[in-house]
Amino acid sequence: MAVPTLEAIRVPPWCLRITSELDAADARAIALAKGLSPDQLNWQPRPGAWSVGQCLEHLCISNEVYAEPIAESLNGRPNGPVDEITPGWFGRWFIRTYIEPTTQKTRGRAPTKITPVAQRIDASILDRFIASNARIRDLIARAREYDINRLRFRNPFMAVIRFTVGTGFQIIARHNHRHLLQAERVKASPGFPRA
Repeated sequence: MAVPTLEAIRVPPWCLRITSELDAADARAIALAKGLSPDQLNWQPRPGAWSVGQCLEHLCISNEVYAEPIAESLNGRPNGPVDEITPGWFGRWFIRTYIEPTTQKTRGRAPTKITPVAQRIDASILDRFIASNARIRDLIARAREYDINRLRFRNPFMAVIRFTVGTGFQIIARHNHRHLLQAERVKASPGFPRA
């Protein structure tokens, strides 16, 4: 049996970074939602605003919507690993304008496809969120031998736009951060039920 070379077991830095961001998102979600009562999980700071549970449901749905086309794009032969994700100008603009919470100037509406639909979210949403991130981690492990800066996937919202797989992973990680921050603000709101 041949011993794998160091290059064969090397994990690109982008894999470690995005996986670490997903791990941090899981830890934040657990700290945020574990042990919340149904009333706390579903409490909204104002009519039309999302609850902690709805933020998590939105993340689950969007992770699931992105995972399928990314997985399809990884069905070909690996075309060589890259060390870092380098989104093109449109990917950078999209992340800065619609995803990244520190640079977003105006609040956008979530596409209907990923808007929370349940009237009442139950505690299983936390497990579902963690499972959706686990699926993304599996895709990251599969993608590490690909040039994720060239390999593109079908955008689940607008078929004419095709992001690179690397940009897709960055979108998912930063989107998690954005809506966990939103859920943390809900939980810190003055009217949030404390017991």
